[in-house]
Amino acid sequence: MDEIDSRILRELQNSFPLSERPYKVVADRLQIPGEELWGRIQSMLDEGVIRRMGASFDSNKLGFCSTLAAVSVKSELVDRAAETISRFPEVTHNYLRDDVFNIWFTMIAVDEERIENVLDEIRISLSLEKPEVLNLPVKRLFKLDARFNVARGP
Repeated sequence: MDEIDSRILRELQNSFPLSERPYKVVADRLQIPGEELWGRIQSMLDEGVIRRMGASFDSNKLGFCSTLAAVSVKSELVDRAAETISRFPEVTHNYLRDDVFNIWFTMIAVDEERIENVLDEIRISLSLEKPEVLNLPVKRLFKLDARFNVARGP
């Protein structure tokens, strides 16, 4: 990764333009050709430097409900459980943890009732008892503005 890649990452992360042609705006700001910009972005995606690109909306301000949830499943059921959880469009992502509650996931739904229904469907599909499924809705929000500094080479 060179200085141009670092500048691209800072620009994408800190001031992505709301425009009909946002990558042209970014290329113009960075004074590089659009083809070069897109090629570098694609390379960083391929290399895993960039894992995800997309908007992040405040679901509560849009009228939706969200929660952090977890399930406790036996290790031999982890893959099946992750597949079951992931099939619900309300699930934004899930991840494995080395704990009693070993699969954690976040959900966004139209209301709390839908969240409860999805959690019940997951519980029933995986033959879990109620205490093996956690629903941890936000009680008080602490929002960090996480921005990642791009390390510069030696």
